[in-house]
Amino acid sequence: MESFTREELLDFLNLMLEAERAGAKALLHVSKDTDRKDASELAKAVHLDEAKWCAMLTRAIRALDGAPSDKTGQFYEKVMAVPELGPRLALVNRGQEWVVRKLRDAIPRIADTQLAGDLTIMLTSHEDNIAIVARSGLID
Repeated sequence: MESFTREELLDFLNLMLEAERAGAKALLHVSKDTDRKDASELAKAVHLDEAKWCAMLTRAIRALDGAPSDKTGQFYEKVMAVPELGPRLALVNRGQEWVVRKLRDAIPRIADTQLAGDLTIMLTSHEDNIAIVARSGLID
């Protein structure tokens, strides 16, 4: 499998940054919009994880002398359009699954072993979050 060019890698990292920003922003709203303490705490925990990955992706883009996108992915609007907690969290999990698929496809094409390692940790973190949300009993 051929490695990403610098431009392809920057495009991928910015796509992930926009997606993570959308997830972080949506989860912050979920944590504030619910009156269920368990749901609020879960959303806050996943939000903090998403924010951590936003920071890592921003650093990686800057290390490549790229410009981090300031856009928020369309996923944010999709999540916010769902009024009920269970379906909203189910949609968040589907978004996390999308990120996992994108990372699995991309990591073998990343020549920088440090970045590939960081993205592998991000992938595992997303898989863990998917499982935690699925086991929470909050998804219908």
